[in-house]
Amino acid sequence: MLARSLFRAASNARKTPSLAAATANFGAAQVARFSDAPTMHGTTILCVRKNGKVCLIGDGQVSLGHTVVKPNAKKVRRIGEHIVAGFAGSTADAFTLMERLEAKLDEYPGQLTRSCVELAKAWRTDKYLRRLEAILIVSDVNQSYTLTGNGDVLEPHDGIIGIGSGGTYALAAARALIDQDLDAETIARKAMKIAADICVYTNGNVVVEMLEEGKDDVKEEKKEKAT
Repeated sequence: MLARSLFRAASNARKTPSLAAATANFGAAQVARFSDAPTMHGTTILCVRKNGKVCLIGDGQVSLGHTVVKPNAKKVRRIGEHIVAGFAGSTADAFTLMERLEAKLDEYPGQLTRSCVELAKAWRTDKYLRRLEAILIVSDVNQSYTLTGNGDVLEPHDGIIGIGSGGTYALAAARALIDQDLDAETIARKAMKIAADICVYTNGNVVVEMLEEGKDDVKEEKKEKAT
């Protein structure tokens, strides 16, 4: 009887995972869960906001594996007159998302925040859109946002956003320069040069789009009055 009880106890012990094994399984599950967040390679996009000016800058390199296939792609563009956007990830997917964003801006004119939230909701829940692999930076003279396929609409606390494989380097460089006596464009260009020197998927062929408080928002007010 005692031998049978000991045998059952040993069998149950083998079936029951140890604390270390359970912890390892939980950790692996968490890593798998958060690994779903998109990590885009092959570009650097940086947005810097300072003293009423917004500079959105992106490099021009397109990489296919370990090969550079294009050095002067345009990954930064204007949406209308008063909004700028840049992307990291698939070009076709990014342009599809930008078209959807333009539609949301037409639906909610002058409401960038709401348009971004509505796009993020559709991106996460729509069966077609959620397959799109890209990250967007969208900005007007008042707000800047990062949009992802996880439904994130993130506004930076310091007015600086960096995405792409060199985004972290550019972000760190811009934060180091932000308190110096430099304007937004100068900071963005210096930070992008540092990122291009470090990240092999980023080059020095940059495209810059600028917004300035008092110019873009005045035009927008006139347009609203005219309608």
